[in-house]
Amino acid sequence: MGSYGRGIRALGVTSHSLIQRASASATVSFSSSSGRLDRCIIPIQACAPFGISKDVLPVGNVRSRASTRFDQSVHMAHTPTRGFATLSVDPTEQELDTFKDLRNIGISAHIDSGKTTLTERILFYTGRIKEIHEVRGKDGIGAKMDSMELEREKGITIQSAATYCTWKKYPINIIDTPGHVDFTIEVERALRVLDGAILVLCSVGGVQSQSITVDRQMRRYNVPRLAFINKCDRTGANPFKVVEQLKTKLRLHCAVVQLPIGLEDEHTGLVDLIKMKAFYFKGENGETIIEEDIPEKMLEMAKVKHQELVEKVADRDDELGELFLEGVAPSVEQLMGAIRRTTVANQFVPIFMGSAYKNKGVQLLLDGVGDYLPAPLEVINTGLDLEKDEEPFRVGGSPTGPLMGLAFKLEEGRYGQLTYLRIYQGTVKKGDVIFNSTTGKKVKVPRVVRMHSDDMEDVESAQSGDIVALFGVDCASGDTFTDGTIKASLTSIKVPDPVMSLAIAPKSKEMTAGFSKALGRFQREDPTFRVSLDPESSQTIISGMGELHLEVYTERMKREYKVETEVGKPRVNFREKVTQKAEFDFLHKKQSGGQGQYGRVIGYIEPLPEDSVEKFEFVNGLIGNNIPPGFVTAIEKGFREAAQSGSLIGHPVEGTRVVLTDGAAHAVDSSEMAFKLAAIYAFSSCYKNTNPVILEPVMDVAAVCPVEFQGAIVGNLNRRKGVIQNSEQEGDDAIITALVPLNAMFGYSTDLRSMTQGKGEFTMEYNAHMPVTQDVQAQLCAEYLKTNTRKSL
Repeated sequence: MGSYGRGIRALGVTSHSLIQRASASATVSFSSSSGRLDRCIIPIQACAPFGISKDVLPVGNVRSRASTRFDQSVHMAHTPTRGFATLSVDPTEQELDTFKDLRNIGISAHIDSGKTTLTERILFYTGRIKEIHEVRGKDGIGAKMDSMELEREKGITIQSAATYCTWKKYPINIIDTPGHVDFTIEVERALRVLDGAILVLCSVGGVQSQSITVDRQMRRYNVPRLAFINKCDRTGANPFKVVEQLKTKLRLHCAVVQLPIGLEDEHTGLVDLIKMKAFYFKGENGETIIEEDIPEKMLEMAKVKHQELVEKVADRDDELGELFLEGVAPSVEQLMGAIRRTTVANQFVPIFMGSAYKNKGVQLLLDGVGDYLPAPLEVINTGLDLEKDEEPFRVGGSPTGPLMGLAFKLEEGRYGQLTYLRIYQGTVKKGDVIFNSTTGKKVKVPRVVRMHSDDMEDVESAQSGDIVALFGVDCASGDTFTDGTIKASLTSIKVPDPVMSLAIAPKSKEMTAGFSKALGRFQREDPTFRVSLDPESSQTIISGMGELHLEVYTERMKREYKVETEVGKPRVNFREKVTQKAEFDFLHKKQSGGQGQYGRVIGYIEPLPEDSVEKFEFVNGLIGNNIPPGFVTAIEKGFREAAQSGSLIGHPVEGTRVVLTDGAAHAVDSSEMAFKLAAIYAFSSCYKNTNPVILEPVMDVAAVCPVEFQGAIVGNLNRRKGVIQNSEQEGDDAIITALVPLNAMFGYSTDLRSMTQGKGEFTMEYNAHMPVTQDVQAQLCAEYLKTNTRKSL
């Protein structure tokens, strides 16, 4: 940090005067145990009165591209007045040097793109495993990272699995994530705690629905990434089509850093466009790398693609851009440095190629992880100061600072609950007492382990940047742990709402204990898995992200808890919504001897704007004291409770704003209960005047099948009230995308197989809740009325 202060003083300006003049737009962070100001960030525009601009500042003192994670800013050292709490401690130069080679990465992709196969090869080449085993467990063993028996049977990843390895000088923590949309929470929470990622794409399938979802999640958490186009050995492989899709569908600023030498059966190696050399992979498992000159027939194409790469990177990197404008060809080191800077800043995505299954290109991809993805201390992480109304602050990341760690995943292990923890600052040791910022409880850490899939290796301590697991720490997914010296939290993980529900019950009373234990464990492990009790039927209802999601949990109950279950028909999670403004004026008055009940509420209900993030909003528009302020909270509770069950079909009401404008109270008979009941009755009486509609979950469906079955697929989706979005042909396959109500998608996998002779496949992802048609609404209302009438008899 000191170099920034020296840069300012060299221009004849004191740091103190600059801070005073620009204080309105300065952001400061106090970053040492003594409360000393360690960093001040000031917009470049605020420095203009001092004659300071990015043109005259010493190189390295300004991050001038507004599109990077930093705004145009000057960083400098300064000593402030006392009295500020220390939440964040920046690492020293020595600590930065210690952690510069550490990488925390995730491997994410659409289902069947080869993520787990790629991870298996990475573990083999880094020496973590001695033999390669394939995903579906055909040899009776299966891939190391698919440790669950169910994963090996189905050939898919269900839970994200963590491991660590070392490639050359780089220690790497890896999380292999599921590709199926039903397990998207596993990807979400993995990307929340990772510093970089590999986006794996199939050279035949290209950018598919879950690829788009994963890219959206990476953008949400600002995760820099490499793209790896896998399966270049497959029939129909076309990596350049995938490159175009990355640019058009994902809108990535990207370029290839490699070219495949041959495709399909002729795929033998790769051309490195940075070093301008050809690489071949020999030996039984491709462990011997042979470097040669580029084949003559590919030399011209390699030169063209090399120039494209330089242009793409120069477009985002000032240093390389200057060389490019001067017509100077960059050296290998200059080009690699520019790719690293732009990748870390999330401005560029280098594209690698190969075939993990055929052991080609994996070692070069590992080189790319070390060369281009960021170290933990190069990434800006944000915390929330709980003593300042959750004011955001930058987490410095020093191992000597106050502990800040995020519990991002829970598992029930052989020795109790296993809590996966990403440490953002400080150090945690075996035997330490740590504090849960969410619950306020303190817990002792009995054991710290590193995970290698389902194997554990004990460690004495872990520090900033590490991903470890703790035993015996009771918490929920998303909780923040500190050492108790600060009151802060890390930003939480986005959890999508469930879209499907099932009624479930154990087959016999003897299984009830195991049934309850399983449901409790699964809820702690997976925030998207919800359990509730239907108040009318007293049935246990489980909710999740799709048919496969719930099917996996019922199967796990059977295998892990020996609980046989009876499952009811899938139930869709409908919603209700108001569409027009309606006023209410309701008096709740009850006298039955002694103190009565009196509460009057006046106001209106209206729909929220379409782009509103909130699902329900209560506005206190009272003027005067007709209703004492102490009762307003009870009124809000009443309206929120009423909105949990609309009168059309009994489902929650969304997109609603309730505005309280007036009312009346009684000196003796008014109470919190009276006003709460008045609010509930006011909502019910007014609701029918808002012209409510029923919303149903609508899914993005992408069906892939041979071209000859395209007509049958489109016809079937139309019969299911789907709206066809696109239909295109890629090779011999047709890809049909449509928006289809979830209620119409039950049993579709069976229909698709029968229509396409088993050659079709589809993916389904939640899009939004949308209004149902009038005839469907009438049918749903009639069924609800009939069910309620039957229950009341």
